[in-house]
Amino acid sequence: MQKMDYLPSNYGSINRRSFIKLSGLLGLSLASAGIIPATAEAVKFNRKGYKVSRTKLAMGTFVTMTLIHPSRDNAEEAIGHAFEEINRLTRSMNRFDETTAIAELNSQGSLRDVPPEVVEVVARALDFHRLSGGTFDISVKPVVDLFRQKFRGVQKKPLTKTELARALELVGSDKIELKGRTIRFKKPGMGITLDGIAKGYIVDKASKILSDYQIKNHLINAGGDIRAMGVRSDKKPWTVAIQDPGKRKQYPDVIHMVGGAVATSGNYEIYFDREKMVHHIVDPKTGLSPNLSTSVSVQANTAIDADALSTSVFVMDPIKGIRFINSIPECECLVIVKGDKKIKSSGWKSAAM
Repeated sequence: MQKMDYLPSNYGSINRRSFIKLSGLLGLSLASAGIIPATAEAVKFNRKGYKVSRTKLAMGTFVTMTLIHPSRDNAEEAIGHAFEEINRLTRSMNRFDETTAIAELNSQGSLRDVPPEVVEVVARALDFHRLSGGTFDISVKPVVDLFRQKFRGVQKKPLTKTELARALELVGSDKIELKGRTIRFKKPGMGITLDGIAKGYIVDKASKILSDYQIKNHLINAGGDIRAMGVRSDKKPWTVAIQDPGKRKQYPDVIHMVGGAVATSGNYEIYFDREKMVHHIVDPKTGLSPNLSTSVSVQANTAIDADALSTSVFVMDPIKGIRFINSIPECECLVIVKGDKKIKSSGWKSAAM
């Protein structure tokens, strides 16, 4: 059920090819607002307002914030604090950093005095596990670790059914016990990854920082996890393009947003084998990567909901996934299945272009 991996802090520099890959959705999702990914930009669009934007590398992707506000100084101060919050929360949930609560929990199997934000995300993850009938599961770490072990390097080793079965014995959010600020695994060897939900949570928290600064019109794009409030500088809704799974720049759809969030899960970003059959999203029941859908985009009121639900639906049969989203109030979904066929929930609305 994992969707993305936070990179270690010492991962290294980003080359041009990586930049293009990471900023693929960034470009068009903000295109109608006239934004080109850059370190910083501040443009006075009339006598009453500025469009202030900043792009930074965070959470293993490029994060762009665009604010519309009468005061350039206030907008830039708000962006600074929002990025500080992103960095703080990312550090607390990075399972690759041995000093974090997540890494300590995975190492020891239980942990007291877990940071409140980690408790909140784990609690929400357990809620989504129940809501999705088990397709969303943060305990798939043993399977993901097995993939990394087997498929890394030049001399890749074949994955056996026995090894996969052993890893699957350690999967199951029903074996995660959460009481207050204490988290305990009921089975030795278990581990969790918050990669399929933490990014949405962090985007929501960054948006709250901006709102606390009275920034009523803003858009945050964290590599495809998008949170919008208000309108653009021309008073029109934010225009967001859905990522093309085939990377052909033939975007499957474009939507307008004046609030809420959208997140996309796909099999095209992180994969472990040359054939791209083993990718970063894992079915917790089989331990295999789902192959019926190539992309799932979910609109919801918050980024954490959109993030977790898009991963949940990706694991499901596409038709079942659409029915699932149709049963949830104020949520919509677009599924791209093999052959580029598009399936939409009942209330998904494309933008009039």
